[in-house]
Amino acid sequence: MSDQSTVLYSQDNGVGTITLNRPEAMNSLDVATKVLLRETVQEAANDPAVRCVVLTGTGRAFCTGQDLKEHIAILESSSSDQLFRTVEEHYNPIVGAIESMEKPVIAAVNGVAAGAGASLAFACDLRIVADTAGFNLAFANVALSCDTGASYTLQRLVGRARALELLYFPRTVKAEEALALGLATQVVSADELSQVVAELAARLAAGPTIALGAIRQSVAYAASHTFEESVALESTMMQRTGATADHRAAVNAFVAKQKPVFEGR
Repeated sequence: MSDQSTVLYSQDNGVGTITLNRPEAMNSLDVATKVLLRETVQEAANDPAVRCVVLTGTGRAFCTGQDLKEHIAILESSSSDQLFRTVEEHYNPIVGAIESMEKPVIAAVNGVAAGAGASLAFACDLRIVADTAGFNLAFANVALSCDTGASYTLQRLVGRARALELLYFPRTVKAEEALALGLATQVVSADELSQVVAELAARLAAGPTIALGAIRQSVAYAASHTFEESVALESTMMQRTGATADHRAAVNAFVAKQKPVFEGR
């Protein structure tokens, strides 16, 4: 894993760790970083050896969203149409790959997560947040709408009214308040963040990956479908997971009063 890249990627014991690595720019996203992040998230999603994904950042920030210095330069030198194609070409594919991958995803929020950076964290299943970190839905401060899935994920975490409040009046929501609102899954000291996330990721990576992926897909599907459609998908997923080697191993282990060993298949 080279430390020269603006996006680092490593794999260890079934855990794929994606690290935004522009600490001098608060891990803001220029075009080159967005392209690399898109490719890296898609690689992690498609790698059967990766059974859990961790998204984090280096330095003081998790991710502060769009690189506004580059944004201004592009705005002054080209049409806004070219500028805002980045949502379709970069942000939507990135968050889409996070949302749709059939394995658990953890955001290790090491510092401020703002704008699209907050949106990326919200697309993850779990957000383990350092006590020095926070979230800021900064879009309105630069007279932009929300992107990277925030309109979908934020209201499902905190409800429609609170989501609109946070989007209309951007402010930094510190870690403890984020926990109370439901934006954070767990708050830990900054010194403990890496260890807590590593232990949680290892536990998920050792789990029944197909079943966890099916649970993830079922919950996401049910958020925007009818009850009848949702239970129909549950039936499909139950048949799928019931045919896995992990299910057979778990049943046999239960009968034998042993702890099952899952292989993710």
